[in-house]
Amino acid sequence: MPVITNIATAVPSFAATQAEVKAVFGPLFPLSGRRLGAAMALFDHTEIATRHSVLSLQEISVPRTLTQTMEVYATHARRLGEVVARDCLRGADVGADALDMMITVSCTGVMIPSLDAYLMDALGTRRDLRRLPLTELGCVGGAAAVARAFDYLRGHPRARVLVVAVELPSLSLQRLDVSPDNLVASALFGDGAAAVLVTGDEVAAAAAPGPSAGVRILETLCHTRPESTRALGFDLHEDGFHAVLAKDVPALLRADLGGLVAALATAAGADARALEAFVVHPGGKKILGAVEEALGLRREQTQPSWEVLRQHGNQSSASVLFVLERWMRGEARPVAGTTGVMAAFGPGLTTELLLLEWL
Repeated sequence: MPVITNIATAVPSFAATQAEVKAVFGPLFPLSGRRLGAAMALFDHTEIATRHSVLSLQEISVPRTLTQTMEVYATHARRLGEVVARDCLRGADVGADALDMMITVSCTGVMIPSLDAYLMDALGTRRDLRRLPLTELGCVGGAAAVARAFDYLRGHPRARVLVVAVELPSLSLQRLDVSPDNLVASALFGDGAAAVLVTGDEVAAAAAPGPSAGVRILETLCHTRPESTRALGFDLHEDGFHAVLAKDVPALLRADLGGLVAALATAAGADARALEAFVVHPGGKKILGAVEEALGLRREQTQPSWEVLRQHGNQSSASVLFVLERWMRGEARPVAGTTGVMAAFGPGLTTELLLLEWL
């Protein structure tokens, strides 16, 4: 089975506390009195301490056309994507010319050619590198990309796949949109990027053993709930992306997730009750609470997700990979033989699950 052999993450240089964000964003919204107070209270109840962005708060607040926003997005997506890609390859002691496929993920901007084409030139990959840009998957994209790498490597056990997720949701601030969806998004999302190196089992078997031998992917499962397209997403207007965040998403996840995890474990001949590590997308405190309720988890079993939420906010597709990094390194790393599940959720309403085993 394919193995996740290394991971790297990066955040842009601008960081702000929720109090600092409130002080700048509050005057931008055409609200006053109790309505403004209620809107600003959203920032206090997110469990988020800091978030990062590619522009300063003052620069984010300046109105831009969609064209201008995409220009800023392209510049910073290429820059941040190259940083995490280089860090991931360097940490694995793998040259870019050893890659056989690159999967890039983003839902917060559009580039054609896509990010992977630019990274080929920047990193110096082979010209026969297979490219797979994934867009429009939202927060589920990071897990979906790793799952698609698994699919490819099952048929190409001597290959290597680099997944690069870059999300810049700070560029989607909408000053005049006072819908609950937009206000929640303004309080929740932050910028970040992650890269994951996934190798075929023959490559992984030939590698020299080390203290952190990686994480094997045992099985994957993708499920899209019927008639749930209204639940999550973006509406695209002349001034950019407008968030769509339905209130009942936590309830929908709570209803589905237990059965989906059981089905994933059964497909791999595993026992769902034996799962100990839970790499959960930190979509927000209500999302994490719903996951804990659905799977009967203790807080320590999802603590890395809460830590990522607190330190970075929701970074869309990159978030679950930030959580995976914590499970692969340091104190959070389980002992060899531990099994667990990666879970992310996005527009559709789609759930992507991966069954993992720590080596």
